[in-house]
Amino acid sequence: MKLIQDEIKPDILIRIASVQKYMKEEGMDALLVASNANIYYTASRFFRGYIYIPSSGSPVWFVIKPVGYEPEEDVVYIRKPENIPSLLTQLSLPAPSKVGYEFDSLLYSDVVRLKALFPDADAVNGSKALKRARMIKTPWELQRMKEDGIHQADAYRQVTRCYRENMTDLEFQIEIERILRLEGNLGFIRTSGNLMEINMGSVIAGDNADVPSPYDFTMGGAGVDPSLPGGANGKRICQGETVMVDMSGSFNGYQTDMTRVWRLGEISGLALKAHECSRSILRKCEEIGKPGLPVASLYDLAVGIAADEGFDKYFMGHRQQAPFIGHGIGIELNELPVVTSRSKDILEEGMTIALEPKFVIPGVGAVGVENTYVVTPDGLKAITVFPEEIQAL
Repeated sequence: MKLIQDEIKPDILIRIASVQKYMKEEGMDALLVASNANIYYTASRFFRGYIYIPSSGSPVWFVIKPVGYEPEEDVVYIRKPENIPSLLTQLSLPAPSKVGYEFDSLLYSDVVRLKALFPDADAVNGSKALKRARMIKTPWELQRMKEDGIHQADAYRQVTRCYRENMTDLEFQIEIERILRLEGNLGFIRTSGNLMEINMGSVIAGDNADVPSPYDFTMGGAGVDPSLPGGANGKRICQGETVMVDMSGSFNGYQTDMTRVWRLGEISGLALKAHECSRSILRKCEEIGKPGLPVASLYDLAVGIAADEGFDKYFMGHRQQAPFIGHGIGIELNELPVVTSRSKDILEEGMTIALEPKFVIPGVGAVGVENTYVVTPDGLKAITVFPEEIQAL
């Protein structure tokens, strides 16, 4: 078995070239990749080991395990990272003078160990180059994400029949998780940052949506245990409440993010209007979200529409309001760019972002829509296609 499959290698080389572009901007002549997500990005499979990326030329994949990959000139088995410097010399690669390491992803002890491999080289943070490269998806990556969106929508079509009378939000979520797994979901959401934790997603009913969370989620929720304080709390779903379903679209190493809302019985006119406000925000963002637009403009537009329609005190939470309306997405759920007023990023063709303008209406629950989009020359194109209206349980 080859480490890098022949059919995917051209796409891998495009990704490597993108990383090298940002490396050169930072003055790096080498980058050592060690985190799970970035190993997957640079190999389209996960293995234990490292990828050494020079600022020009081909990378070297240093594999610790599993065993069994075919010997190739750029795939080298090692026992430990300390083997890397001598092997680079054998491969006639020059000693680097400025090496990037994943300061944002690795443990401090891991960074110290890897820096010792090149004691004469300057050590810099290489995480930025990787994050910026991953913002722009290749055609192969986009196809994977589109497949995710199709599977996620197919699972959401079965959500209504998951509900049974007198069900709790947790019981409802478990049934939805079952549908997702049967659809092929991997059952795991890869996130960026050690302050982000989540299971297969979030189902939030009624006023549980107004419970603040320590995580950087748009909606909170108490959770069922203090060890994971977010999402469903085991409360029975009641008449006149909404249930927001924001579950995982992780089917193939990439992800899509989609939120839809269900209701039990009739809900207030205020909640219905706020939901339509969310849809209006998305339509405007889709229209203006073309390459060259500052990402912050999407946030400013959303805040302005919510305020104009009188929903600003419910926007992105009620008791605790999130300072963003969306995020990049791909291998990890929360990638760059972050759609916030402080963003300095500019939309580029091939970016993938999830936009989620949501509202919390006290006594009813959360309303609003989230879609995953691709940035195209004609604006934002959704790859999570599913009816946006509030549906009845």
